[in-house]
Amino acid sequence: HRHGIYANHRFGKSKMSIIERLINNMMRTENYTGKKTMAIKIVRLAMGIIEKRTKNNPVQILINALEKAAPREEATRLFFGGISVPRAVDTSPQRRLDIALRNLCKGAVSASRGNKRSIQECLADEIIKASNDDPSSFAIAKKGDIERIAKSAR
Repeated sequence: HRHGIYANHRFGKSKMSIIERLINNMMRTENYTGKKTMAIKIVRLAMGIIEKRTKNNPVQILINALEKAAPREEATRLFFGGISVPRAVDTSPQRRLDIALRNLCKGAVSASRGNKRSIQECLADEIIKASNDDPSSFAIAKKGDIERIAKSAR
């Protein structure tokens, strides 16, 4: 636990570890909000599942998943004379990482909802699919959507 020591510092989250940022993103939804101990347990068990399935370092698998799930460009709205015009812009490295982490966690939580599979299995499955650049992964699908919209806004 960093207990929010970087909370009020500009670009403070850059100094946090990727694993802790993944844990914090797991606490986004209604079932896990504020339950950091539960989120730590989920990520720890998911890393164990990843290691069993792939026989590789789970942190390296997570890094590969983040590299492949991060969008390179996205669309923003510019206002010219009262009308809004979508324009494609390059995404900053920090925002790319934020979006990739958010989409990995959203995909895992949505896959486990209304399903017999546990959240740990869903998170491990989402990370492995994203590291393999599998289009059935939620994070890879969202990246494709974001980049497709940006391409049309060029």
